[in-house]
Amino acid sequence: MRQTRIVNVTTQPSQLSAHRAVRVDLPGRYGPIATLQADPAGPSLDATAVLLPGFTGSKEDFAPLIDPISDAGIGVIAVDLPGQYESVGPDDEAAYRPDALGAVMAEVIAKLAAEGHRVLLLGHSYGGLVARGAVLADAPIIGLTLQDSGPGELPPGYRRSALDLAEPAVRRHGVRAAQNLRESLDATSPDWADKPEELKAFLRLRLLKSSTAALLGMGTVLRTEPDRVAKLARTLRGLGAPSLVVCGEADDAWSVASQRDMADRLDADFAVVTGAKHCPNTENPDDLLWTLLPTWRSWLAGF
Repeated sequence: MRQTRIVNVTTQPSQLSAHRAVRVDLPGRYGPIATLQADPAGPSLDATAVLLPGFTGSKEDFAPLIDPISDAGIGVIAVDLPGQYESVGPDDEAAYRPDALGAVMAEVIAKLAAEGHRVLLLGHSYGGLVARGAVLADAPIIGLTLQDSGPGELPPGYRRSALDLAEPAVRRHGVRAAQNLRESLDATSPDWADKPEELKAFLRLRLLKSSTAALLGMGTVLRTEPDRVAKLARTLRGLGAPSLVVCGEADDAWSVASQRDMADRLDADFAVVTGAKHCPNTENPDDLLWTLLPTWRSWLAGF
């Protein structure tokens, strides 16, 4: 039965939050896939959470979640998608479409399943579109979580406008142009001014290490991706896999209403994290976990 939860703000950690995970490369179609991995620290539930980041993100976006998930008895594999930060990717924009990246992740998940892992797949933002692609590519998962992701392309708003503005410059000047635009936008943000210098340096570095083709390919998808919720719903029913849609109460990418509608069409649980915008994993991880962990435990108990 679908549930709706409202949860409350407690903490605001970051990509530099301490954790017990170790850096491991996994084999992938395009080359090594950089991950942060943690084994279950509590009594094992024989499950692994595979966490996919959003556009310009990285595995470190899940740093505040790693130890609590591990402590709950669930292993963690947080991923840099091909072309992001420390994962290599091809010089082909089409390789970064959700179906293409989804196929890459489906292969990774199939190997994990063959090793006995029960995979809980979570995709944040663009990673949610990739997670959808992985499910449509027959990834053997036991449950799907879409976090601050949408049914299709970004709606009109400042994020989409920034993509329109950045594309010509990135095509001409590469990743450095994306970083220059990011810095000009950050200069007007009080949130950026309050970030520690070490965190600012990390966020700059990971963008500069990203693939130009990945930025352009993902940017195109974010302005063109069709609504494929109906197909995803049919596929999840065929797998017998439940789903959850969770988002920040002030998500400024896809609206809360559009994500609630997506949950309805998926027959998924739906949860809203208060005190968070587009990234509850760093803006309010404690209360995001309040939703994730009980939901995942219920899926594992029923599997």
